[in-house]
Amino acid sequence: MINVGELRKNSKILLDGEPFVVQEVNFVKPGKGQAFYKCKLRNYLTGSLLDRTFRSGESFDTAEITERPMQFLYSQGDEYHFMDTETYDQVMLTGDQVADAKNYLVDNLNLDILFWEGRAIGITLPNFVDLEVVRADPWAKGDSVSGDTKPVTLETGLRLQVPPFVEEGEKITVDTRTGAYVTRVKK
Repeated sequence: MINVGELRKNSKILLDGEPFVVQEVNFVKPGKGQAFYKCKLRNYLTGSLLDRTFRSGESFDTAEITERPMQFLYSQGDEYHFMDTETYDQVMLTGDQVADAKNYLVDNLNLDILFWEGRAIGITLPNFVDLEVVRADPWAKGDSVSGDTKPVTLETGLRLQVPPFVEEGEKITVDTRTGAYVTRVKK
């Protein structure tokens, strides 16, 4: 059991018999009345976001979620296929279950798949992923409007701001937690 006061980002709880991950927790203490917690939760099974308010003192069962190391194989439409690196078993996740992680999925990427009651429900990405720049706009020196960055498009379709020296065809390291540029990959 976990008390509502112990909820943090990425806490995994059972709510109405389904596993949820806490996306955001805000403690609210009004002038009158009892304090409460406003939470944003993501349903692992459907991928949907839910806003819920809980009173102080409420508690939840923790979701017994296990992680297994797997490798991303390929995507086909709204299906993402992964393979267990030890048993070679394959699992499929939907686009809703993969959510924003699809911006970092490249062939043969090693990651962890989350399982609940023997069923694949989500992904835990590595903190850093190397991706290739497929489109880089030219940077004009003295362009003070955009600062010292320029937009690029990566092989997964993700667009982000990088320093002006990054060129098309180079590989860069991206932080999957923030979606920010980290460094160029040394050849």
